[in-house]
Order: sequence, then C-alpha cells, then structure tokens
Amino acid sequence: MKINAVHVWQVSLPLNEGSYRWAGGKSVDVFDSTLLAIDTDEGITGWGEVCPLGPVYLPAYAEGVRGGIQKLGPHLLGLDPREHAVLWQVMDDQLKGHPFVKSGLDMAAWDILGKVTGLPVATLLGGITSREIPLYRAISQRPAEEMAANLRSYRDDGYRRFQLKVGGDPDEDIRRIRACRAILEPSDKLVADANTGWLPADAMRVVNAVRDLDVFIEQPCLSYDECLSIRARTTLPFVLDENIDGLEPLLRAAHDRAMDMVNIKLSKLGGLTQARLVRDLCARLGMLMIVEDSWGGDVATAAIAHAAASTPVRNLFAATDFNGYVTHSFADGAPRRMGGTMCLPDGPGLGVTPRRDELGPPAFTIA
Repeated sequence: MKINAVHVWQVSLPLNEGSYRWAGGKSVDVFDSTLLAIDTDEGITGWGEVCPLGPVYLPAYAEGVRGGIQKLGPHLLGLDPREHAVLWQVMDDQLKGHPFVKSGLDMAAWDILGKVTGLPVATLLGGITSREIPLYRAISQRPAEEMAANLRSYRDDGYRRFQLKVGGDPDEDIRRIRACRAILEPSDKLVADANTGWLPADAMRVVNAVRDLDVFIEQPCLSYDECLSIRARTTLPFVLDENIDGLEPLLRAAHDRAMDMVNIKLSKLGGLTQARLVRDLCARLGMLMIVEDSWGGDVATAAIAHAAASTPVRNLFAATDFNGYVTHSFADGAPRRMGGTMCLPDGPGLGVTPRRDELGPPAFTIA
C-alpha cells in the first residue's frame, strides 16, 4: 500500500456561544480548521484534522498547518501509511519541529490502518477500556456571576467536570473559582486553568485564597520553573499543559513531582503516535490525564474519543467533545455528547466519514 495523494480543505467552525475567551484577553470567534485526506493506491482513504486555538495560544497557527503540509506532502508520496515509525521519521527529517503540522497526517495514517485491519483506532492504540467517555466542559472567561450561570446550565445538561478559564485579574479569578465551586456538588470536579496567565505572585495569591476548596490548579504561569515554584507551595492538586509538549518535559516533570494530572493535546504532541507514548507513560506513573486537542470539529473529536477510550479508566479524568462547541458538522458517524459523556464511534479506523459534497473542492492536492 502506498500514499498517492494528500487533499487539504480549510473548514470554518463558528462557536455556539459566539466567542471563546481565556487568559490575557485572548479570544476566538470562528475556528480555522484544516481537514485532510490521505488517499492510497488500494482505494483506502484516511482522514485527519488540525485546529489550533488561534495563533496566540501554542506555537501553532492555522495557515501554518496548511503551509507545512505543502512542504511535507510530496515527501510522503509512495510511503506505506501503515508504517507509522517510518512515516514519522520522514516527517521529522523533512520538517524539524512543528508537531501541529504532522498531527493530522499521523491521524489519517491511523485511520487507514484501522480500515485495513477492520479495527477501531482505539483497539490499535492498546485496547478499548470504555466506550463511554467522560467529558469536561470549558467555561469561557467572563465575570464571575456569568461564568457560574454558564457552568450551572452545562451542569443541568449533564456535565460533571468543568474547566474554568481564569488567568486574569487575581481578585476576579478568586471570585470566579469560589462562585463556580459553590454551585457544584461534592462529587463534581473543577479545574481552574490559568493558561500561563498569572505572574507567580498572582498565582500564589489565588491558590492561597482558594486553598479550602476542592479545585485543581492548571498551568498557572508561563515557565515550567514558575509553575514548579507554585506547586511546591500549595496542597491543591496540580495540572500541567502547555509545558508538557513531549516525552522529555514529561520525564522531567515526573521526576520533579511537578503535577498530578497532565493535559494531553494531540496536535501539541504531533498526533496519535506520540500521544500514545505520553499517555502510556503517564499511566505507568500513576497520573491523571485529560485527553483532548487544541480544538477541532468532527474528525478531531473522533480522534480524541479513540485516544481517550483506550486510556486506562482510572487514569482518565476527562476528554473533550469539541464538535459540540461549534455550529458546523461536516462528517457522518462523529461522536456526540450524551449528558456528560460521549461514545466511541462505530466502525473501523476513526469511524467518521466527512461529507465531500458539502466540503467542496480541496484548497489544494498533492499527488
């Protein structure tokens, strides 16, 4: 089996809530997603998707995905997409870094392997531990009372795990955390995610002010050392996200006991192949995990579902149904939220089929 073409589409994903806000006044109204298809000489097609959270969150941006694929695509023609290690070696040889560019290509290769073997990707990633995947809901940054009301509405819809977007004014963040925790049940889970937005002094003010609450603190500061200094001075459970972008930083953080939970984003790591390595190591180290991506639609959400469904149940804090945040669906078979969970898609591979007639012609094709 050989790759004989790569097709790429740009897909716009407007948000149900109109906009999504996080630390530092950053926001997005319409997500710019890249959908791709890898065709093979045996008539099997694999699908992938990459959707950065705008250009100001991680070192990734939408136009960079498509530009990187234009550079990489010609080097993939003629390769066997089932040989993931070979595919990754070629991608690394031809484009240093830029894991977000490689993520969708890697995802599509796994989709092909699943279709060839007749197995879901979750089985190939280690085995299905659960077909019902717990979800968390991200609560966009707003005044405290509005965030609490928003959280309450999603709790009424069935969510039991929530991630508050904080990382702004520390006094307002303290009010946000307290207002939201106050309306939750003891069994509900709450994460206060600063997305690197606090200075160390501000972070210490917040964690000291909420130390009596049941709340996780996620990525309070920009640098790893700053986060580690906050971790050392709080008893609240700690999450790292932006600083964990590969095996090496994970190993360092594990050695330093820098966190209790890791946020695994597929495109931050370069796709399912690298995410599986990080996930399996986290499981062996006894860490909790959030399994998700930067953002995405139906295909990215399906890949999240497969990665989460093959994660040990005791280690999986939650996953994300990003296609439930946006107004545009473009694929059949995509996972959908039911209460506070989503189910693994049926069928081999990722189990989703984008509707080509709705997508229109590709932005470009490499063949």
